[in-house]
Amino acid sequence: MTDCVFCDIVAGRTPAQRVLEDDRFLGFLDRRPVQKGHVLLVPKDHVVTLPDLPAELRDGLLAHAQRLSAAVVEGLGAQGSFVAVNNVVSQSVPHLHVHVVPRTRGDGLKGFFWPRHAYQDGEMEGYAERLRAALQ
Repeated sequence: MTDCVFCDIVAGRTPAQRVLEDDRFLGFLDRRPVQKGHVLLVPKDHVVTLPDLPAELRDGLLAHAQRLSAAVVEGLGAQGSFVAVNNVVSQSVPHLHVHVVPRTRGDGLKGFFWPRHAYQDGEMEGYAERLRAALQ
């Protein structure tokens, strides 16, 4: 696929803070996180929406989303997580991605109109390291 930023990240042409990777999936930190530690999980093959996902990738996608959901609690001290997939509407990149967002009570997130929070210089790598450690 050309002109897909997630395919460029998978291929290593665009840098990203990778936190989980195997031969079929990649999890990396969102550059415009809803909360710091917000991970995007993508299939390495270009798939546009969840209905397009080949059956042989379904279990792996959910298993990795489950692991990441636990990692944001263990590695970042979150109380829980929000896990979501957009299909076409609100899908800013037309490549299937699962959002795994760390949550804590009183974090200010209500409904689906959430502000984004920028990382400070050097802060993103620290979040990635903590998530990688929790995934081991």
